[in-house]
Amino acid sequence: MTVSVGDMIPDLELAATGDDAQLRLRDLVGQKVVLYFYPKDNTPGCTQEGQDFAALEDEFRAHGARILGISRDTVRKHENFRSKYGFGFTLLADVDEAACSAFDVMREKNMYGKKVRGIERSTFLFDSEGRLAREWRKTKVDGHAAEVLEAVKAL
Repeated sequence: MTVSVGDMIPDLELAATGDDAQLRLRDLVGQKVVLYFYPKDNTPGCTQEGQDFAALEDEFRAHGARILGISRDTVRKHENFRSKYGFGFTLLADVDEAACSAFDVMREKNMYGKKVRGIERSTFLFDSEGRLAREWRKTKVDGHAAEVLEAVKAL
């Protein structure tokens, strides 16, 4: 079943960076949650997207929102990516694609003329009651973090 606007945040537990070690999404009810899916650590677009969210992290926090980045990379890769660029927010490892499946973000893509399966850049905003308030699919990096912040402010 795919998570749709109005649905509750899924009860998934994922390996996380930082002090969280394991993070259960359902435990985040009570705060706004920005869950952004990105294809791969240390790639140009994903790095820029992370930097854009990091630059606005204080504003997200001021409006009661927690940012979580998620990809299929391991926690070890996430920790290196996070420390290399100074991201303060948590990155989640979805190596078994449980979250990717729940949010239906896996797509067949063309990479240099070759078909590959990968994450379609997507963001999901949950309100403080744990309901999906807004989703962005096939996102472009430029201006996206600022657009999500405006949506957080409007909640």
